[in-house]
Amino acid sequence: MSTEPTEPTEPTQPTEPTDKNRAAAAAILPLVGGPDNITAVAHCMTRLRISLRDRALVQDEALRALPAVLGVVEDETYQIVLGPGAVARITPEFEALVEEGRSAARPGATHPAAHPVTAGELAAQGAALKEAQKTRNATPFKLMLRRIANIFVPLIPALIGCGIIAGLNGLLMNLGWLPSVVPALAAIASGFMSLIAVFVGHNTAKEFGGTPILGGAVAAIIVFPGVAKITVLGTELRPGQGGVLGALAAALLAVYVEKRCRRLVPEALDVLVTPTLTILISGLVTLFGLMFLAGEASAAIGSFADGLLSTGGAFAGLVLGGLFLPLVMLGLHQALIPIHTTLIEQSGHTVLLPILAMAGAGQVGAAIAVHCRLPRNGSLRATIRSALPAGFLGIGEPLIYGVSLPLGRPFVTACVGGAAGGAFVGLFNQLGIAFGSTAIGPSGWALFPLLDGGSGLGVTVAIYAGGLLTGYLVGFAATYFFGFTGRMLADLDTDPDPAAPDPRGPDPAGPADPAKAPALT
Repeated sequence: MSTEPTEPTEPTQPTEPTDKNRAAAAAILPLVGGPDNITAVAHCMTRLRISLRDRALVQDEALRALPAVLGVVEDETYQIVLGPGAVARITPEFEALVEEGRSAARPGATHPAAHPVTAGELAAQGAALKEAQKTRNATPFKLMLRRIANIFVPLIPALIGCGIIAGLNGLLMNLGWLPSVVPALAAIASGFMSLIAVFVGHNTAKEFGGTPILGGAVAAIIVFPGVAKITVLGTELRPGQGGVLGALAAALLAVYVEKRCRRLVPEALDVLVTPTLTILISGLVTLFGLMFLAGEASAAIGSFADGLLSTGGAFAGLVLGGLFLPLVMLGLHQALIPIHTTLIEQSGHTVLLPILAMAGAGQVGAAIAVHCRLPRNGSLRATIRSALPAGFLGIGEPLIYGVSLPLGRPFVTACVGGAAGGAFVGLFNQLGIAFGSTAIGPSGWALFPLLDGGSGLGVTVAIYAGGLLTGYLVGFAATYFFGFTGRMLADLDTDPDPAAPDPRGPDPAGPADPAKAPALT
């Protein structure tokens, strides 16, 4: 993911939050091998992403134990889950510490001899599974999906902010409160969406190696009101026709034209000829081809999503909610980002996100069941307790990679819970009570402020809450009764710390071997 803009530090800001963020960054840095082991730093909505010279210098278990760290994930970069808000504040402090310490050579940190704990074993197995999946995911198609995701992820903060303002504006309008403020809020909420194609074009050119401003300039043609005077195939164009898909295609074309021009145009004329030809050629193709084709594609996506949920809502919700966690593992969920954005641009919300959010509910229910089924495993129970608050807010990585995925069966039963929650929400779509999210990014409880539907806020919130509750309960029940074999319980339901008290009282059979690894069956 691309680096999102970090929040500037204002002179009047109290020192305590800055000191707290700097302390968290200072605690993380030595555990990832120190400044000289860092080659690049970036962050997305929830994760600090770092590129490493030597992966072996990272102390994974100590890193996971930090209070600020919600989990770690390995992909193309080493990713430390810090949560929304916190990551944008800790990242600049981390970058500053890396810059300060880079000139002084520091010996790399080595792994200390770790006490064998079950939670650590599970985390290591989760990391191994993630690494294996990363190798399988490094296909041209999936790498392309990641690049597409990199275009849209930096737009998420603005989508969230404008979405919440749009929801507040709708509430004030329905209640008849502050009528003089409603138009102002409408303008604030809609301004970004009216120009989102320009931002998509800018980010596309940047991601694919072109000049960002040229990508934005070509994409701006799509939203220019004057396109209504142009006729293509006997039909007048509409401002915004094709939306983000048209902007994506137009900017990709601009990158191709620009690169060709850079190779063919003499250097002395490059500054004049290349931008002119890039905008002219790409602009003409956009007006007389891409806008029409992308408009048809966008309309098809909207019609398909509405038809899918209105005719087969319960079954569609079951499939979408149940398969979303595996899609995340395979990296295919990134293909949904342009679809979500297209739906938001068309109708003001995406009907798919509340259903997909049910996967997180199933994950939370499964984690609570694991906590209940393993009363002696204090280490794993502590991991679950620390990760559950983030899980309720839709940040599922700590639970997925630290608990359910390495255990195996609880990951499957978590998907069952997500399927049940998705079927619940999808059923109401089938009954004509459709709703969606005005932005992408948040999930779980954090999605409540972004819900939008035609049946009123109360009904919309009630249905979404019912879906979450269904996901929690089914994920819990499926995991509690079917998430463990007898062998798994025998291996896992032990306290790795012999000095810790057993919550179920003394075991007449004696303590289990703390070094025994859990069986993934």
